[in-house]
Amino acid sequence: MSKKELHPKDYRAVVFLDEAAGYSFLTKSTAKSDETIKWEDGNEYPLIKVQISSASHPFFTGEERIIDTEGRVDRFKARAKKAAAMKIALENKAKKLAKEAEKKAKKEVAK
Repeated sequence: MSKKELHPKDYRAVVFLDEAAGYSFLTKSTAKSDETIKWEDGNEYPLIKVQISSASHPFFTGEERIIDTEGRVDRFKARAKKAAAMKIALENKAKKLAKEAEKKAKKEVAK
């Protein structure tokens, strides 16, 4: 296939309709459709129905749902607190074992 044959030949004006938001827009596309619609300019164009568009997507409409970040933050803080407590406990255990080993060594030297 040569570069001349790279681009599609059936590139044409198409109307996309977001039924949920009642929003439609005219653009160029190669999308296939059996349906047509009469557009604002009086011409008839192929119709592509979409489930979501910028008119109904939560990100673009400002209706984003807030994710439960508090739960994640609280769980992270709890894990960090538990890890810090475990570290202190291990340090104390190491100190205690070191003292016991030192006492044992002194007893061995004293004999």
